[in-house]
Amino acid sequence: MKKLVITLLTMALVLSFGTSAFAKTSVKGYTKKNGTHVAPHNRTDKDSTKKNNWSTKGNVNPETGKKGTKKAS
Repeated sequence: MKKLVITLLTMALVLSFGTSAFAKTSVKGYTKKNGTHVAPHNRTDKDSTKKNNWSTKGNVNPETGKKGTKKAS
């Protein structure tokens, strides 16, 4: 029983770190000045690094499953 509790707590801890690393922000749809409509979508939270963006090589966009291709600068 003790091993089960430790295992479950460990899994919860690992999952909480995994989800916070790629926190997302919902972006409302809008219309550009030229009339083009941009649909609502999600993006990673703004921060000071590009290494955790979904489009960066080594990362995967959880919404589309598309692998990142851009080099982190």
